Formats: sequence, C-alpha cells, structure tokens
Amino acid sequence: MKKLSLATSAVALSLTALVATPLPLLAQSASSNLTTVNGKPVPKARAEALLQQAVRQGKPRSPALEAEVRDEVVLREMFVQEAVKRGLPLTDEYKTQIEIARQGILIRELFMDYQKKNPVTEAEIQAEYDKYKEQVGGNEFHARHILVEKEELAKSLISQLKGGAKFEELAKKHSKDEGSAANGGDLDWASPGTYVPEFAEALGKLGKGEVTPAPVKTEYGYHVIRLDDTRASQPVALDKLRPQISQHLNQAKLIKFRDDIKARAKTDYKFSSPSN
Repeated sequence: MKKLSLATSAVALSLTALVATPLPLLAQSASSNLTTVNGKPVPKARAEALLQQAVRQGKPRSPALEAEVRDEVVLREMFVQEAVKRGLPLTDEYKTQIEIARQGILIRELFMDYQKKNPVTEAEIQAEYDKYKEQVGGNEFHARHILVEKEELAKSLISQLKGGAKFEELAKKHSKDEGSAANGGDLDWASPGTYVPEFAEALGKLGKGEVTPAPVKTEYGYHVIRLDDTRASQPVALDKLRPQISQHLNQAKLIKFRDDIKARAKTDYKFSSPSN
C-alpha cells in the first residue's frame, strides 16, 4: 500500500474534520502524542480515529496498517501547517469544502446510529423468509426449448419432432438461445414466474414428456417447448438466505428512515427525482 493512499479514501473526511476542529487532546501530556511537528503536538487519538475508520471500511488491523496510519497522520500535520501558513483556511473554497465534509460525516453518523439502534431482528428475518417460501410455493418445471426467429421454422421443428427427431439435436442446431442451445435447450429447474407469461402459460399446459403442439410466440421469438419433469418447489434454506435477507431488510429500514426525515422537513424545494 502506497503512502497517502488513505488520504484519497472516504476516511479522509473524518480526518479533515479532526484537523479542522481544535482538539483538547493537544494540550495533554507528551505520552498522548505521537510526536511534534514544528513544535505542535500530533495526538495519538488522531491516528486512532483514522485507523478506526480504515477498519470500519474493511481493512484488517495490523502492525503494517498502524504504521502507515501513523505516517499518514504526521505527514498530514506537515501539510496542514503549510496550508495554514499560506492562509488557505481563510478562503471561501476551504470553508465550503469543510462544510461539505462536516455534513458528510454527520449524515454517515446519523444513519449508523439509526442502524445500531434499530437492528434487523430474527423475527423480521423469519417473516421475510416465510414470504419468500409462499412466493416459490407450487411446482417447478424442468423444461427444454428451441428458440427461433421464424414461425415457419418452429412449425417445421415440431413436425420433425413428431417424426422422431431428437429434441436435443434440433436445439443444438437451430436454437438462438445461446444460454441453453449447447445443452440441448435445457433450462434446468425453474418456477413458472421465472419465464415470460406466454412461455409459462404454455409450459403449464404440458404433461411430462410433451411438446407444445404449436409455436409459442414471445418477445424473444418463437419457442418449441418440451416439459421433461415437474416437482414441488424447493425453497433455499433460511441459513443460506439469512445474510441476504438481513441486508435487504436493513436497506429497507434505512430507506424508510431517510424518507421519513424527508417527509417531515418543511421546504418548498421540488426534487428532480422521487428517489432523492
């Protein structure tokens, strides 16, 4: 990892605020400081704050990372002192950037605080999983299809199948569906909701081993479909879906929290997008 790499990350926002705000730690004993730069103490707390941010972003805490952060903090103090010497904190651009950084940090802390106080519960996860099981209830179908552009060709393929031609061979030769043609048109197991309505409706009328008597037209072209087998739907186990469900519910909570704040605010501003 190169020097100053952390300076270009989101962690820089938090450190900017630390640098811009007078810290009482500066007045503490030398044991609370990493070093001094031109006589000004550099507090250890500043390095620890930056390190905590890096860890929260997924970087593993290690002696190497700690050393890099210490280097970073001392270098920043050098650069900040030079910027102050040149009068940059008095410029409008600096003040604007500080305000943007302050807002970003406060907003991040706001949502993290809400998330901490409103965790996703096991009961919520179970309820969401129950909804999922209801959606995948019923039967799954193991089907094959041949997709072509012309209805005439589809009719010809159906005639050839009635004459004893092998479905798999015709699919490999004629199907335009690159995802299944090489496997003889095999679509594997799937629930009806996986398919476009016309396809699902035609599939639901077939018995095991049957082929659609006429081409099925969808937005993709003309299909010749064969139903190989059916079975009761097999929902994925809760343990495998728990992380995904938890993340989904957490995002939903944060979105609602955001929207509630937006709804309570008094303003005549009109957002360009409803999602903002």
